[in-house]
Amino acid sequence: MSTRTDAPDAARTPTGRRRGRWLRQVGWRHLVGVLAVAFSLFPILFVVSAAFNPLGTLSSTELVPTGASLDNFANLFSETAFGHWFLNSLLLAGVATFASIFLSALAAYAFSRMRFAGRRVGLLSLLLIQMFPQFLAIVAIFLIFTTVTDLWPAIGFNTPWGLFLLYMGAALGANTWLMKGFFDTLPKELDESATMDGASHAQVFFKIMLPLVAPILAVTGLLAFIGSINEFIIANVFLTDTESKTLAVGMFGLVAGERNNNFGIFAAGTLLTAIPTVLVFQLLQRYIVSGLTSGAVKG
Repeated sequence: MSTRTDAPDAARTPTGRRRGRWLRQVGWRHLVGVLAVAFSLFPILFVVSAAFNPLGTLSSTELVPTGASLDNFANLFSETAFGHWFLNSLLLAGVATFASIFLSALAAYAFSRMRFAGRRVGLLSLLLIQMFPQFLAIVAIFLIFTTVTDLWPAIGFNTPWGLFLLYMGAALGANTWLMKGFFDTLPKELDESATMDGASHAQVFFKIMLPLVAPILAVTGLLAFIGSINEFIIANVFLTDTESKTLAVGMFGLVAGERNNNFGIFAAGTLLTAIPTVLVFQLLQRYIVSGLTSGAVKG
């Protein structure tokens, strides 16, 4: 008569069954999450390593740096006009974002709350225009601003105000549609009660509607800021002087010819370029996450 001395199979114990169930239902999600985080962190670590690489070349850059130096950051400011590019981009993106959001909010409020001749045609026209990317009109824009530069140099080529007009016009259509959909979700009882109390359309818009649509203002503002500060194609055609370039155009010039030798400087500039976008996102995050419209109407 023989006896079994083997330990019981762990998979048949309650603990083993719970562990297997956890792996099948939840564990694989953790694995996918870890792989996604590793995939997204890889280029960031490579850029950070290149920025602090003492040699400052692409061929010598490794994922795990063997040394650290601030020479790339020093060369970035001493050998290039990075300071001018940075200020130009902040000014252009900030002003263009604010103006486009303000005008889009006005247009969205009018399309959502008012009924007037040409309302449907206007909405469809905005939607149709957004179907064609702006770079298709580069030739026409170049010819127009060639004449504008001769007549009004202050808003012509190599000026931030001329490029500001282009960016603002490109963002109005999409922002108006996004905001109109959000305005449509707000109950009209708010407008009617405020109007009965003697409020004008301007008072209803600025004092009641804008605070309630803060989440969509934050979302569209963030998208407009990122699109403006990262735009390259039109800015590359529009800006040719070194000190008038934006970050996208100036940084591209660093790696357009000497990619290997200037890669460290380019990586250092890339890290500094990401700072404004991160700050804007952190500033607007609480508006994006929270829903300020909940509880606007009682009863």
